[in-house]
Amino acid sequence: MKILKLYGDKLITGKDALNYIKDIEGSRIFIVTGGKSMFNNGTIDRIKGMLNESGKKYTIMDGVQKNPDTEIVDKGLCEMKKFKPDTVIAIGGGSPIDAAKVMTLFYEYPTINFNNVLEINLPEYKKNIKFVAIPTTSGTGAEVTKAAVITFKDKNIKIGLKTNAFIPEIAILDPELTMSMPDNIVAQTGLDAITHALESYINHNLDDYTECLAKGAIAGLFKYLPVSYKDKTIESREKVHNYQSMAGMAFHNVGLGMAHGISHALGGKYDLGHGLVNGIALPYVLKYNSSNAIVKEKLDYLAKVIERKDLIEEIKNLNNLMSIPNSFKEVVGISKEIFLADMDELVENSLKGSTQRNPVKVGKSDMKTMLLNMYNGTE
Repeated sequence: MKILKLYGDKLITGKDALNYIKDIEGSRIFIVTGGKSMFNNGTIDRIKGMLNESGKKYTIMDGVQKNPDTEIVDKGLCEMKKFKPDTVIAIGGGSPIDAAKVMTLFYEYPTINFNNVLEINLPEYKKNIKFVAIPTTSGTGAEVTKAAVITFKDKNIKIGLKTNAFIPEIAILDPELTMSMPDNIVAQTGLDAITHALESYINHNLDDYTECLAKGAIAGLFKYLPVSYKDKTIESREKVHNYQSMAGMAFHNVGLGMAHGISHALGGKYDLGHGLVNGIALPYVLKYNSSNAIVKEKLDYLAKVIERKDLIEEIKNLNNLMSIPNSFKEVVGISKEIFLADMDELVENSLKGSTQRNPVKVGKSDMKTMLLNMYNGTE
């Protein structure tokens, strides 16, 4: 028996979906967001206006940057305890949404904290708080998933925490909120979504439902992400926004693979963008995984789905179109000597997490070779 969970209570999509804020039932709203972009483009003012009209009390916790760590979560938790919310709104990329998920869990279950969160079975349900996720980037799928990725600086790694209690009750997918994304974020988050969909599709846990979600997301993302990047139309942004959410629903139910294991290791060590590492790693990982006959058959089939001869080559072409480097040495900012000195730690951490669910087993020797090739940009 397999139990699937696609998303929470409601998924609000389309232009002006943000206006659903007016219908939120809570009276004390704790808003979590990232840097200043949501303030500068007027989105926070829109939300404040709707909450003011309905007489709701609210407070805003901002400053959640990429790769949120334990410190920012604890800071938000302190503010949450002072305000005592009944509803949490997380708006921004995956970082503020993930951070807010963990803040909310710790708030509702005060005995859980970063000293024990990795050692215990997490509760699977919220108690009273309603969680509203509003993604403004198109890639993480955080608005529909049971995962929250937090950087543990003492361990030099990003760790994915998982519980159904993290699934937002309400997800608002408004494409207008994605129009201010800079090109590099369009590229990196889009590649994150493609990695979610592909790693779901080649996962041996794939089922009929997630197969449709993953395959549909792959077809849609390869079609519309280049348009979203180049032409920046609202129509293409809406398509990518929806397809990335479908990819989130897929991996949320079957798991991911080695690209994400590597991304969490290198992202945590060198503070790199998650989608950027995924984009660089994905061609190497898929080539390694294609040694498995079932995976190769799936990749060949997907090439036909996107009407290309070779899926891996098409990913490389897409990376080139969107100015994604093909090697880590172009982004980590360290010498090969330092990278080699870090290698044992990188290998150990890359073999953890999502790599445990990779469709092809990988050992230390193969992982070391792959990381070195990724650093150099060689196959």
